[in-house]
Amino acid sequence: MEYHIIAFIVGFILDMLFGDPYWLPHPIRAIGNLISWLEGRLLGKKTEEIAEDRRDTEKELKNGKWLVMHVLLITVIVTALILAGAYGIHPYVGVVVEAVMTYQILAAKCLKVESMKVYDCLKKQDLEASRKAVSMIVGRDTSVLDETGVAKATIETVAENTSDGVIAPMLYTALGGPVLGFFYKAVNTMDSMVGYKNQRYLHFGRVAAKLDDVMNYIPARISAYLMIGVSFVMGKEFSGKQAYRIYKRDNRKHASPNSAQTESVCAGALGIQLAGNASYFGKIVEKPYIGDETRKVVYEDIRRINRLMYATACFCEGVCIFLLYLGWTLCR
Repeated sequence: MEYHIIAFIVGFILDMLFGDPYWLPHPIRAIGNLISWLEGRLLGKKTEEIAEDRRDTEKELKNGKWLVMHVLLITVIVTALILAGAYGIHPYVGVVVEAVMTYQILAAKCLKVESMKVYDCLKKQDLEASRKAVSMIVGRDTSVLDETGVAKATIETVAENTSDGVIAPMLYTALGGPVLGFFYKAVNTMDSMVGYKNQRYLHFGRVAAKLDDVMNYIPARISAYLMIGVSFVMGKEFSGKQAYRIYKRDNRKHASPNSAQTESVCAGALGIQLAGNASYFGKIVEKPYIGDETRKVVYEDIRRINRLMYATACFCEGVCIFLLYLGWTLCR
């Protein structure tokens, strides 16, 4: 247990310092390549060739289940073998490998770096560059967004990924080490790649999308309350009281059971209005607004939500370390 605690702390520090350098091979990219390879063999049809009859629907659902099973099984086996082999060589080698794995599971610095690219472009009043930058971190159509729309999309992404990319993987890694951490990341990656409700993935990606909802259900709510707690001590730019009020009112205003959890906290803490209609794949999707428009969204809010995300991550890390140490002490 003590080795796990050390690796957990070091991995978090590494993520905060270095993020995800593009030149460094990353396991999540390998998982993404595996998903793409399996999709080509299990689905393998062009979108226009996918029929909507009952037989094809059942086949796509079955193949979607096979995708999930194979990706998760391979991810768990490979992670467990690497970790067991490292600790088998020497406990110190195991700690180093586990720390690197933990570092690769977390994504706080990467989320900040990518979102601040949008901030920098908006600050320079370069709308086209900001649209391109935000297109790298959101799934919606960005060519139709104005400066406010770009800022809102970025803020919503950071708020949502505070749970999906930072707190949830941190909690799962604390609970079950890198094996459970990468298990979660594999589920999350599958959802981001095949979990869309369009013609191609409506049936094939259903299992991956539902599993992602299940695995994020509790972490999303923990993330929301951690973010609310942090909002009370972040200074005049944030309101913990409003974060809690908007959260209780708007946390279900999203098609996903989890996405509005941290988005509603963010909207309340910053005193802005998020969500609303958005364009996806050329179609307008109607969505309710989250939060009250007490003021207009500005690009400086991107910097503010990143501060809130970092503070929430540090708070969660501290809570996890305390609980791990307490568990280790009681076991001894």
